[in-house]
Amino acid sequence: MLLEGTFTLKGAIQETWDSLIKPETLAACIPGCEKMEKVDDKTFNTIVVAKVGFISVRFQFTTTLTEVEPPTHLKAVGRGEDLRKQGSFSQETVVDIKEISKEELEVTYKSNVSITGKLATFGDRIMRAKAKELEREFTKSLQEKLSEKKAQ
Repeated sequence: MLLEGTFTLKGAIQETWDSLIKPETLAACIPGCEKMEKVDDKTFNTIVVAKVGFISVRFQFTTTLTEVEPPTHLKAVGRGEDLRKQGSFSQETVVDIKEISKEELEVTYKSNVSITGKLATFGDRIMRAKAKELEREFTKSLQEKLSEKKAQ
């Protein structure tokens, strides 16, 4: 399933980039994230709880940053499985950040996601709607985190 979108953030590009690549920022912004640990500069282990309809899964996965071009581009590849062995997923995501003005950024992403198991029983339309909901939550949380940092 291909998921793509664009959203805007208020902030300077370098500060936003620095925040985005920190596990503690991402963990606080990703809906359902229970844990994110940095393995090395390009690898992270994460546990995320996701619920779609009546099905709830707890994914444990590893994400590796395969392309990093600060402060405008990154590509991440992740693989993982539900801790109760009810399914697995893989993803490849490209994120590009572009300055619109000194204090406003455009973030574009494209994710190719493959899901097997119980979550895969939901149709494409339902999964896309859930992905858009998660994007809104992530964007709101990230903007709040960036605002907090700026206020400090």
